[in-house]
Amino acid sequence: MESTVRLRPVRARRPVRTAVALVCLVLGLGLTGGAAAGALIATRPDGAPAADRWEQARELWHRAPVDTLFPATLNGSGAGPGRADRNWTRIAVAPAGTCADALDPLLTRTLRPVGCARVVRATYRDATSSLVTTVGMVFTKGDRTRMTALRDRFTDERLDRRADLMPKALPAPGTAAASFRDPQRASWRVSVLTDAPVVVYAVSGFADGRTVTTPQPAAEAMAPGQTTAPAQSGLGHEAKGVADRVERGLRKAAAAAGREPQQ
Repeated sequence: MESTVRLRPVRARRPVRTAVALVCLVLGLGLTGGAAAGALIATRPDGAPAADRWEQARELWHRAPVDTLFPATLNGSGAGPGRADRNWTRIAVAPAGTCADALDPLLTRTLRPVGCARVVRATYRDATSSLVTTVGMVFTKGDRTRMTALRDRFTDERLDRRADLMPKALPAPGTAAASFRDPQRASWRVSVLTDAPVVVYAVSGFADGRTVTTPQPAAEAMAPGQTTAPAQSGLGHEAKGVADRVERGLRKAAAAAGREPQQ
């Protein structure tokens, strides 16, 4: 007797469900691949994590050549009064020091919330050797949050305009800055960075050693209609111009350090 087996009915395929499954599969593969690619990008030498770039910038005071931090000459195209061109020549560089060595005690205390690792300084003269400017960088121990808080405090309390927080001058014997000391300081600028753990400052004065009884912050000395000695002589422009160009060089060096392959 011939036996038979009852076949189970075959269900009709559902194109919609199949299509959805395929889409999910493709998306899943895409997300997995994207995550893998993202991991690769994050570990590339030119895509270092922000925390690593921050730390690399903190080390520039001893990793970067002096000519990188303080170029032998600075081009100040349009940096003078009336957008006149300026050029500055480096005449002195100080060894890296501490805040206590390089800054007034009150400014040192003001920077205490971010800590002070090292201070590097240089002095420049203008093309006529009649004006001199000391520019410095305070490399701090602070993180981005603390640097932002310090920047906000400087802005809110206008600390960058207080004469008792004016940075110190760096004299250079045998140069145009031989007589450039604290009594000769005429204008200054202080900038707290938030993309690197650094405070950049500059202070300018006359090369002939004259004493300035009423120094003026660069922002005020550069304002239209000012008749003070720092304003009339363009010393506000000197402080800002030199500081700006050193600051740009610092940012460029920090970006280059962030692209270096990690050992």
